[in-house]
Amino acid sequence: MVSVTMKQLLEAGVHFGHQTKRWNPKMKEYIFGQRNGIYIIDLQKSLKLFKQAIQFVYELGAQGKTVLFLGTKRQAQEVIQEAAGRTELYYVNQRWLGGLLTNFVTIQKSIKRFRELETMRSTGQYDLFSKKEVARYERERKKLEKNLSGIKDMGALPDALFVIDTNMESIAIKEAAKLGIPIIGVADTNCDPDAIDYIIPGNDDALRAIRLITETVAEAYLDGKAVYEARQKELAEQAEKQRQQQAQQAAAAREAAAARAAARAAEGGEAAGAPAAAEGAESSAKPKTTVRKTLQRKPRAKKAETGADSGAAAAEVPSSEAGIEASPSEIQAPPSEVQAAPSETPAAPAAAEEPVPPAGPEGGRPE
Repeated sequence: MVSVTMKQLLEAGVHFGHQTKRWNPKMKEYIFGQRNGIYIIDLQKSLKLFKQAIQFVYELGAQGKTVLFLGTKRQAQEVIQEAAGRTELYYVNQRWLGGLLTNFVTIQKSIKRFRELETMRSTGQYDLFSKKEVARYERERKKLEKNLSGIKDMGALPDALFVIDTNMESIAIKEAAKLGIPIIGVADTNCDPDAIDYIIPGNDDALRAIRLITETVAEAYLDGKAVYEARQKELAEQAEKQRQQQAQQAAAAREAAAARAAARAAEGGEAAGAPAAAEGAESSAKPKTTVRKTLQRKPRAKKAETGADSGAAAAEVPSSEAGIEASPSEIQAPPSEVQAAPSETPAAPAAAEEPVPPAGPEGGRPE
């Protein structure tokens, strides 16, 4: 972080105050003495308080907060604008508009109008108006530019106010104090230090003193801003890494889900193939069973005239089944099944032989 030394303050003339007849008794504790009718500021106290102010500005930069630079006196105008340009902050170096902080909504309307006029001028819309209207617009634009050019990008109230010559900028200090905005102010021997949060006792008239203090404050803010940007970059990198990790995890989860789905599909295919194989095996075994059942259910012959006919009928049974080919061993039925069934019409019993009477003595019929 930037630092300042007693020698730098002494060389810049920060220790010179106002004439003894122009002083504020509230600044007595910061006065070392007087010489030739001029108060001499105690640089030891100034250096200590200056370092505290620098530390506060550094913390503002490290937190990404904003500071409004204010210095409307002639000696400070250019220095204030340069410091604000280096730090990319806001500034007011011409005239403080009453209500710039307490009535910021109205000021934003003026800023909006200023932007509209700048857009009209840059895009060539002035050509659509008469010379008298263009001259009126230009007068309005220049007036707004003089007072608002340093805050045209300020979309909200600043987080702190840096002031050169707190006596001259008393209205701005009252507005900031009313809103609770911290004030960093360079206070000479004729200033009121009560409303200043971070006072820097010193010469607020000498150009060298104003430049040293303002540039040191700007450097402190830039140092803090560098820390803030580095932290933001680190956070962005961490967020990017986290995003990549989440993307990788999501991709891995999708791949795992796809693998599980493929496994389920494969299991389903195997399960569907097993019944088909079983059906195929059953269909291949089905003809044999059909033959046997057919043989078992085959109606028996109505009438077997002779044993040969019955055997012939039994042999012709397999050939009666159309479209079925089977080996003789497969279609051979048990003997009990191929035996001919008894005839429905019982055969006539054989005629009993009549007993022959014994012959008589003479071979005649017995008596």
